[in-house]
Amino acid sequence: MPNKLQESDLYLPIKDHLEKLGFEVKGEIKDCDIVAQKDDQLIIIELKLNLNITLLLQAVDRFSLSDIVYIAIPKQCSLYKKQSKQVKKLIKRLGIGLMIVDIQKTAQYVEVVFDPQDYTPRTNKRKQGALLKEFSLRIGDTQKGGSTRAKAGLTAYRQRCIRVAEYLVDKPSAKGAEIKKKIGEEQATSFLSKDYYGWFEKVDRGVYQLSKKGKQELPEWSVKLASISI
Repeated sequence: MPNKLQESDLYLPIKDHLEKLGFEVKGEIKDCDIVAQKDDQLIIIELKLNLNITLLLQAVDRFSLSDIVYIAIPKQCSLYKKQSKQVKKLIKRLGIGLMIVDIQKTAQYVEVVFDPQDYTPRTNKRKQGALLKEFSLRIGDTQKGGSTRAKAGLTAYRQRCIRVAEYLVDKPSAKGAEIKKKIGEEQATSFLSKDYYGWFEKVDRGVYQLSKKGKQELPEWSVKLASISI
């Protein structure tokens, strides 16, 4: 492989690949990196050493010239190597084809990863269910969009844990079954045993009390919950 790869180094391997399939191939036609034609089939290919928004915009723009558009990148492309699954999904979603060029010292290889196609993403029912559950159970709009997980606010899970903790404020301890019955929280026992926020501590089998951390943090979170409760 050349010490410093150039976009033009991708041209000849792709040209050779397409010519073997019976296409006539020419480079740099009206700003298109590669144009190939076979009978009434017209293909446009955009070359880049790295995946970026410029490449995707160029490829999408080429749909005004042809219905068959590819992007071609070297196998060594860092973003593709690190996030190939996500990259493939994005390119497919745009209806663009993808070629990978592997340039070795003695030979070059072209892999057509996928051809241009209409793309309809499959819904992940499990993830969608979790999304809808969180949306329906969360009280109010408690966190600004774009804020990080580290600053996570009143998620539905936290809101439910707050209510369990509030029940323990005036109790020395209680069982999950008791809390479930009194406040109607079906997962009270699970919240106590998992203790995701460190608010609870076990004092006996199935019996829990507020931890020191819980006593310290609960007042602030209770105020936040009360401010959005309707």
